[in-house]
Amino acid sequence: MNLKKRSLVLNGASRDRGGVTTPTTPLARVDLPYDPARPRPDWTIAAATATVLVLWASAFVAIRWVGDDLSPGALAFARQLVATVVLVGVAMWRRPPLPRGRSLVLVVVYGLLWFGGYTLVLNIAERHLDAGTAAMLVNIAPLIVAGVAGVLFKEGFPKPLIIGIGIAFVGVVLIAAGGVGAHSDPLGIALGLLAAVLYASGVLVQKVALRSTDALSATWVGCAVGAIALMPFLPALAGEVTHAPGTAVAAAVYLGVFPSAVAFLLWARVLQRGTAGATASATLAVPAIVVLLAWLLLGELPTLLGIVGGVLCLAGVAWSRRR
Repeated sequence: MNLKKRSLVLNGASRDRGGVTTPTTPLARVDLPYDPARPRPDWTIAAATATVLVLWASAFVAIRWVGDDLSPGALAFARQLVATVVLVGVAMWRRPPLPRGRSLVLVVVYGLLWFGGYTLVLNIAERHLDAGTAAMLVNIAPLIVAGVAGVLFKEGFPKPLIIGIGIAFVGVVLIAAGGVGAHSDPLGIALGLLAAVLYASGVLVQKVALRSTDALSATWVGCAVGAIALMPFLPALAGEVTHAPGTAVAAAVYLGVFPSAVAFLLWARVLQRGTAGATASATLAVPAIVVLLAWLLLGELPTLLGIVGGVLCLAGVAWSRRR
């Protein structure tokens, strides 16, 4: 249909090519021209989400890779320092507006919870847990986010989301029950659960902040707040980095550039475009990716339960994303 035929309507009439006016129904369907402001499926959001999941999964493995070469506090500070440098560079190029007032307070809280607290607690937890078990415990967070966001943010509880979370959670439990090595202790489990609470709290606060704050600003300011909070570990980093092997230093830089700077910036944009519950539910696929990466890079071989659990995690995320 060309543009002339699209113009059906003001007075319930249309004009054919011969100039003869013919009556039409005022409520007839009109095919509007393309409107760039109209919501439409965006493959870039799916690609960004997938990138975030892979990068965050790799962080669990990289933290284990460092092992005892860098202490948890020193590694956390190094990660956030590198991420802050990268993000500030991007912000100087893009020059987004800075958060102010209440938005700034929310970004500061989000930075303390996620960039500061979560990063440090996760590093300590992975001294007592293998990568797959740590990922399973941390990824209880999406369930917390979905529940709180459904009530406080009025996001509700869509049936596909609830079913998908249920399927993925069964997968996570299977991974924890026998999917990876048994290297864990009560302290590690407690720290893993604390990391999940900090993660969920950070997502919820960030979602509110992004209502009035640019995604880039929220990310770089939050990261800078986390780095400042971790500055007491600067002396430890300065002493340890001189004796650490090059692989440990490279892992710390990798954690700062990719799982922190790149992944958190992409995450903020994805979260800004979607609901908190549905966006967070996608991260339930992370334990499955961690099990695979830990198998390939750390030799932590998955069992049959780990394989089945990983498949269920991916299936649950796919189901939760249905419209």
